[in-house]
Amino acid sequence: MVCVAVLAAASAYGVLQRRRNGRVRVRGRDDGKRLGAAELGAELGERATLVQFSSAFCAPCRATRRVLGEVAAVVPGVSHVEIDAEDNLDLVRALDILKTPTVLVLDADGRVVRRATGQPRKADVIAAIGEAV
Repeated sequence: MVCVAVLAAASAYGVLQRRRNGRVRVRGRDDGKRLGAAELGAELGERATLVQFSSAFCAPCRATRRVLGEVAAVVPGVSHVEIDAEDNLDLVRALDILKTPTVLVLDADGRVVRRATGQPRKADVIAAIGEAV
């Protein structure tokens, strides 16, 4: 019985994590946080900026880079900035980045308006940009 209960609990946790992975959402801890060109190492986009935190051995990071690059190429005024999490630990800690890839959607002023942990879908990213502008 104990094994069955542990298996059921682990399966439920796995399903929950899989459903949450990659979803773009608002987090209360991001209220008021702003990033500028100095923190990003690049200029902000005219309308919005997609900030991706990646690591060298992260397979979903490559797919996320492709998705965000395509969105930035299609939507005018949107830029994509990729930040190596290992090289920017102070920024990672300040923004409470817990895993890679993590994508932050910034408005034109550099305010964090949305966050996705894991590989986001292109449609979700475009919808988040729509809310940021």
